[in-house]
Amino acid sequence: MPRSKQDVYSVSRFKSWIRSFFGFSRTETNAFLILLPLMLVLIFSEPIYQYWFVHQPHDYSAEKKQLDSLMTTWKWERDSVVKESGTSARKLFSFDPNQSTTKEFMDLGFDKSLASRIVNYRTKGGKFLVKRDLMKIYEIDSSFYQKLRPFINLPDSISKRKSIQKVGVKERTFVAKFDLNKADSSQLIKIYGIGTKLSQRIIVYREKLGGYISDSQLKEVYGLDSTVVNELISKSFIGKDFQPRQINVNVATEKELGAHPYIKYKLAKAIVAYRMQHGLFASVDELNKITLIDGRTFSKMRPYIALQ
Repeated sequence: MPRSKQDVYSVSRFKSWIRSFFGFSRTETNAFLILLPLMLVLIFSEPIYQYWFVHQPHDYSAEKKQLDSLMTTWKWERDSVVKESGTSARKLFSFDPNQSTTKEFMDLGFDKSLASRIVNYRTKGGKFLVKRDLMKIYEIDSSFYQKLRPFINLPDSISKRKSIQKVGVKERTFVAKFDLNKADSSQLIKIYGIGTKLSQRIIVYREKLGGYISDSQLKEVYGLDSTVVNELISKSFIGKDFQPRQINVNVATEKELGAHPYIKYKLAKAIVAYRMQHGLFASVDELNKITLIDGRTFSKMRPYIALQ
């Protein structure tokens, strides 16, 4: 059927619009009009097919028969899982984690390494005051704890006043003040609120700094809340003659400078760049010429900096 003049005029106007909008030539416009429907088919064919496929009825009878046959061969796996669960099959009994032996812990379902860790924690001065304290031991699973909880011979909680009295008397009686820069984990975990992980963080941060020169630096240790910090400060001291380990900024590499908590990588890079441009530092105060170092940063890093 021949096209009407109106149709021809409309197509002609559409082509003119395409040429003016995209800057196509006549040949490019004709090619575009051919490619356009093909592109639309490619774009919409996939979702249309997906819609059609999803709404087709499927027969899963063959797969169901195969699955049923496989289920019969899996019986031994189910039995092994029940056998390995262990805790539910064990006969649980009342126990005090402050008194129980390694063997008793193992009888309750603890593996040997975990039982030994609890006993070692007690040997170093650790004590469990409430049931939840058992969770302080690394690798104790929360679901396992919930099964044991009714059998733990400790209170669920103690009043704040009672806790302060008991813990305070114990610490005043048995925990002698120690040098913060010489303390090891066994001394640190005697402070209420400090476990194995926190004691290690205190020591690691001390080594990175080069030693504590102020007890306020304990607030910079990740995970130590203000209550624990105050308790630790009251039970420790910093030697009057203590000299922190210093870094020679005239020879230290970027890596060595960047490892210090008060310098870090960006500032270390600036220090080395300044040293390369201007030569060795004549005085520590010359570091103030580096724009990245403000007054607060300089005062913090000053005790840990040397020139030789």
